[in-house]
Amino acid sequence: MSLPTKSASASIDRLAVTAATIPTDFPESDGTLAWDKTTIVVVEVNSGCVSGLGYTYADLSTASLIETMLKGIVEGRDAMDVSGTWNAMVHAIRNLGRSGISSMAISAVDIALWDLKSKLLELPLVKLLGASRAGVPVYGSGGFTSYSDDQLQQQLGRWVESGIRMVKMKVGRGPHRDAERVRSARAAIGKEAGLFVDANGAYTRKQALALAHCFKESDISWFEEPVSSDDLDGLRLIRDRAPDGVAIAAGEYGYDACYFRSMLDAGAVDVLQADATRCGGITGFLQADALCTAYNLPLSAHTAPAIHMHACCAANQAVHVEYFHDHARIENMIFDGVQLPKNGDLIPDLSRCGLGLALRRAEISRYPAR
Repeated sequence: MSLPTKSASASIDRLAVTAATIPTDFPESDGTLAWDKTTIVVVEVNSGCVSGLGYTYADLSTASLIETMLKGIVEGRDAMDVSGTWNAMVHAIRNLGRSGISSMAISAVDIALWDLKSKLLELPLVKLLGASRAGVPVYGSGGFTSYSDDQLQQQLGRWVESGIRMVKMKVGRGPHRDAERVRSARAAIGKEAGLFVDANGAYTRKQALALAHCFKESDISWFEEPVSSDDLDGLRLIRDRAPDGVAIAAGEYGYDACYFRSMLDAGAVDVLQADATRCGGITGFLQADALCTAYNLPLSAHTAPAIHMHACCAANQAVHVEYFHDHARIENMIFDGVQLPKNGDLIPDLSRCGLGLALRRAEISRYPAR
């Protein structure tokens, strides 16, 4: 059966970029970085009166790259040929480097292209990709090292009370207090909820090994980036020697399939993380899922829950989505159609086409990018 006439050949007429810098609701920090604002770069692509939307969390320079280099490549192409446009963008940034802002720029555009295509076909994105499940579990993510113990307990406790079954906290800023903070978190969430810790690469190998055993006393089940994600041998060492039941996770800084393959070849992780807003959009995220399928390892989506909800419901190896405090807050501020977790799961609204999101222009205009 041929596609409907209105969708058989749909040219991309226009690409527009909007950036906004939104203050955090409280100063945030992890084991290696501190911040008080987040910049979101939103891309809109149009074919006739139909508009697709994508975004990334990146520096303002990412918006400039999309405007000066990718816009001219995308406009005029067939909206049905997302893979062809993705390859053209990757080819165009060869001399700039594949990682960093180049990949984040491609990610935002690719997500918008998938959103546009599914809207032209009048389908939710998950249906276009091919749903493998109706919903995907989330884990509440925050517990920043800038929080007091009371703030930490209140945030994690509220998530568990709302039905979220797993929560994650930051560690690594003060290794001498981290075991105590983890015990405090466990006391707040009770015995049944899953407890994850994320060091953002702050520890040395020996620190990470020692603390993995300390944290296990509080029944953690996930240790993210115990050492730098560039230290694949170190990650493998921690993975081999960590207590039973503690999964080692990394991959959020992956920008392409070669990065993920290197991490999997090294046996560095029990769970691979990928971020569609960094690794080449929906297209790149599905490549990471294909690698996890080949290596028979689980895949976890890093942040941006409104995007990853659809991608994870279609990905073979996806196990959960990070419901990151800052991104969940921003997405609810500037988009209509954002889904909230229900009994700990994100479930796409099948009555809405594409990602199901619409930009609140008046709201985003309140936060000029800087």
